[in-house]
Amino acid sequence: MSIFYNQRIETLPLKELRVLQNGSLKSLIANLDKNVPFYANLFKEQDIDPGSIKSVDDLHKLPFTKKDDLRVNYPFGLFSKPQKEINRIHCSSGTTGKPTVVGYTKADIEIFTEVVARSLVAAGARPGMKLHNAYGYGLFTGGLGLHYGAEKLGMSVVPVSGGMTDRQIMLLEDFGSEVISCTPSYALTLAEEINKRNAKINLKYAVLGAEPWTESLRQEVEKGLGVKATNIYGLSEIIGPGVSQEDYEEQNGSHIWEDHFFPEIVDKDSGEPLPEGQDGVLVFTTLTKEGMPLLRYRTNDITHLFYDRDSKRTHVKMGPVKGRSDDMLIIRGVNLFHTQVEEVLKEFVELSINYQLIVTRENSLDGVEVMVEFNEEVYNKVEFGNDQDFIKNAEGELKRKIKDRVGLSMAVRIVDKGTVPRSVGGKLSRIDDQRI
Repeated sequence: MSIFYNQRIETLPLKELRVLQNGSLKSLIANLDKNVPFYANLFKEQDIDPGSIKSVDDLHKLPFTKKDDLRVNYPFGLFSKPQKEINRIHCSSGTTGKPTVVGYTKADIEIFTEVVARSLVAAGARPGMKLHNAYGYGLFTGGLGLHYGAEKLGMSVVPVSGGMTDRQIMLLEDFGSEVISCTPSYALTLAEEINKRNAKINLKYAVLGAEPWTESLRQEVEKGLGVKATNIYGLSEIIGPGVSQEDYEEQNGSHIWEDHFFPEIVDKDSGEPLPEGQDGVLVFTTLTKEGMPLLRYRTNDITHLFYDRDSKRTHVKMGPVKGRSDDMLIIRGVNLFHTQVEEVLKEFVELSINYQLIVTRENSLDGVEVMVEFNEEVYNKVEFGNDQDFIKNAEGELKRKIKDRVGLSMAVRIVDKGTVPRSVGGKLSRIDDQRI
């Protein structure tokens, strides 16, 4: 079976890929100038001649599009096609205010479907396999995005959606699905429950995304589910899942499908482009989208780009998302992402990977407490009422290690089993910021 979905495009030499991108970009700029008043006005206000943008090397001359621009133009102000040509409308999963709205033409849906099919093949899926799709269906792009792509690939889709863990496990046992798609935190929840019940499942591959995760969490999921776990990345504003995908054999960065989505990394403060390999804010230009194309959209995700000359594909790779620039904690002058704490936790075999950071403020001084649990094996040996010395020693050792590795003093509290929040199917917040 082929290890590619679209081998010609996925292995296109970089020089030919740039020619393709440059042609798409010039068409995009002309379309935005003609059909989207927001961009036409922006070009005029900043004295930009759209015809002067000849290639992706000129992108840095153009302004960013930000999430606030989508909110100001709510609901349909950034659409470049009339309503009658919009086949589908999705919304972001934002929790405050009105959502950001995205429109798709028939051609956009076809692109969305293909990049997900490419991603699934890279993740190990093949025609004839069954996909247990535990992403949420509805306005969120995850469920429908994976569903359409899997069907295009020739898979059978089990559209379970999120939540109802008992039913999820029953269907995994009874249907024998080889591939699962869900958030990393929910994969961990399923792994815990499956092992607790000694359920017999047939999973081989896990396609995980929609939230930042680490190598330690990958190892836990792979061990718990018996799978190869890979990262699928996307966001509704760009298209949804399938913007980039890890190869299951390489597991060292996610290929961005550059024929459709051109990436940049910029400094989070100055906005200046950063070189290959340096962490910064990920920015995307949608080269081929019709319904709601975006120019230099700031995702706020912190990562880096690099070309892997040893990979079977030529498209650029992005590293793991460390967090979001707007969600980064600044504690006593130190920048902190919750994934840094997660990386320390993996060194403690007695602790679970389930954790939460509690952020508080007292007398203008910020503090962080790490709430974590013992793993199943250790928990069954520890009596919380009688083994306080053992618990305190474990807390002290974790506290020292975090201080050494992260550079911050944090309180550590090992809590009773089931105390730390778990995913019930959707995204899980690892930070409880009580300062607001």
